[in-house]
Amino acid sequence: MQHDPRILVADDHGIVRMGLIQVIQRLKPKAILTEVNDYETLYAHIGKEKYDLAIIDVNMPNGTVQEAIEIIKIKQPKMKILIFSSQDEQLYAIRYLQMGADGFLHKLSSSEKINKALNTMLEDGKYISDEVRDAMVMSTLKKQNSSSASIESLSNRELQVANKLCEGIPLKEVSDQLNLHTSTISTYKNRVFEKLEISSIPELIELFRMYNQ
Repeated sequence: MQHDPRILVADDHGIVRMGLIQVIQRLKPKAILTEVNDYETLYAHIGKEKYDLAIIDVNMPNGTVQEAIEIIKIKQPKMKILIFSSQDEQLYAIRYLQMGADGFLHKLSSSEKINKALNTMLEDGKYISDEVRDAMVMSTLKKQNSSSASIESLSNRELQVANKLCEGIPLKEVSDQLNLHTSTISTYKNRVFEKLEISSIPELIELFRMYNQ
């Protein structure tokens, strides 16, 4: 990349943005940085400024990551998208890549890995960790050898609800966190149980534990 990179950092936690921006400034002192704290502001900036890279947290107010990826692909198809999330890398990274993201970086990554991801995104436009690459291979093998009763058969929203349930969060609280009606969360829960051929939360927790081994 010949010009000074223009990077948009989107995260609703100020301390996370500050830390990430400091890392970027050390790595790319001439980078032109913009920070936003929700999807609505992200969309506004994308509509009026050109960027080389957007680093996006998943759980921000006023939008969804899928919508953000779609809007970026329409308005700025050359902009690269790096998802920066604390979600389980092996469960979620592949899904975001399938949505159209160009890379996934876990928030607990080492400085060395963050540097590598940023450099790779700016130079090559793609980044996945070795762990995600291995998970992609294993996912392909599992799909070839497993029945339909697998975690990979869940939709993104079903997986999100399932993770909340595994954390022991009550349905009402899950509905508040995801901004969905309680009856909708119950429907997702029923779908998860049906797809995974289980009938209880302990069974769900055990399935996720086995999957992550």
